[in-house]
Amino acid sequence: MRTYVEEKNDNIQFQVSDILIKKVVHLIKSKNDTATLDFFGEYHHADIAEILDELNLEQATYVIKLLDSELTSDVLMELDEDDREKILENLSAKEIAEEIDELDSDDAADMIAELSEKRQEDVIAHIENLEQVEVIKELLTYDDDVAGSLMAKELVSVNENWTVTRCVKEMREQAENVTRVHSIYVTDNDDRLIGRLSLKDLLMASPKAHISSVYIPKVDSVNANEDIEDVARVMQKYDLEAIPVIDDEQVLLGRITIDDIVDVIKEEAEKDYQLAAGITQDVEADDSIIELTRARLPWLFLGLIGGVGAFLIMVGFEGSFEEHAVLFFFTPLIAAMAGNVGVQSSAIIVQGLANDDVKGSINNRLIKEMMLAALNGIILAMFLFLFVWAYEKEVLKALAISVSLVVVIIVAGLIGTFVPLFLNKRGIDPAIATGPFITTSNDIFGILIYFWIAKTILGI
Repeated sequence: MRTYVEEKNDNIQFQVSDILIKKVVHLIKSKNDTATLDFFGEYHHADIAEILDELNLEQATYVIKLLDSELTSDVLMELDEDDREKILENLSAKEIAEEIDELDSDDAADMIAELSEKRQEDVIAHIENLEQVEVIKELLTYDDDVAGSLMAKELVSVNENWTVTRCVKEMREQAENVTRVHSIYVTDNDDRLIGRLSLKDLLMASPKAHISSVYIPKVDSVNANEDIEDVARVMQKYDLEAIPVIDDEQVLLGRITIDDIVDVIKEEAEKDYQLAAGITQDVEADDSIIELTRARLPWLFLGLIGGVGAFLIMVGFEGSFEEHAVLFFFTPLIAAMAGNVGVQSSAIIVQGLANDDVKGSINNRLIKEMMLAALNGIILAMFLFLFVWAYEKEVLKALAISVSLVVVIIVAGLIGTFVPLFLNKRGIDPAIATGPFITTSNDIFGILIYFWIAKTILGI
């Protein structure tokens, strides 16, 4: 096991170890503020957040209060949202305001939004920068799922009528408030976004030249009310590190950077994964039993109803199959194949919808899936036919089970394709279709089709 000293010298390979945590706990218990500050001074804020995640609330709060506001603000934004909320509860309104002073406007608004309304008012009252207060209030007016909620107001913009000399002067002043300059945006006299400025073109231009003669008129942008998933797709498609945000009048409002989009993609992926697993709420392993039960129970109940439905179907056919009891033993196989094929089909469609790769009409998709399912079904049915024939020595039974398998696979594939496409058209998250919903529905349809075809072929 590596020592904590070795970990400090290898931040790229940083890992939290028991030795490291014991060292941190010892420093906290000793109340040696100087030694503790020196210790954490060697770490990146993301690594400090990872360390704090292993401490209890009292220990983590002690470290947060000890570090300087600039570092603390970065650490807080790296913490898990639930952990951050708990720590903020132990900080005074003034202490929170000091942390917010060090944050970009988007992060500041995010932190404020996590507080209760009363705490928000108290914290805002302690923020000395009135301009920042107005910016935060503006950002808080946007819904959580639109571009405006992600944008930061800090950016570098220049007017098309400025000379290169004035442009450089203005950029220097604006850059003091920007953590990282991704792009230089060009606006007209009404602050409407009209293009972007290449740093190379700026350096090569005459000092007396006007920006209007050197700027690039083409620039990708998003509306403040555009869905954040659409923003993520645009930035992914064009490999953008940042994208400007405008209003309906094309006025430049702010920018969204790639780090915020990565968080969005991660959150959406986690939500879709949980939906696919049959979890209806955003929960984590450390949540309470009540919260976890509330998130899981609805889909489990749906599975229970599906099982009861399958039972009633089997009971309905029980009298017909008294002389062919072997058919009942293949029921789990048919149900499992239906569920598996449905999940495979829906997973591919949901992934395509998320990546905006699903093009063309629904009919073409269904035809393609039907052909694919038919091919897979026929190949699998051939093996199943040979097995049943060898085991039962009856061609009709083998044929009934094999034909049922082909039809069930085709139907399951069609359901798995159609449902997510239909949900997406209705504005419902199609990830729901990759979980117990598809599995349960295909189980029921699969068993019904299986018994109906078997009864028809066997003439019972």
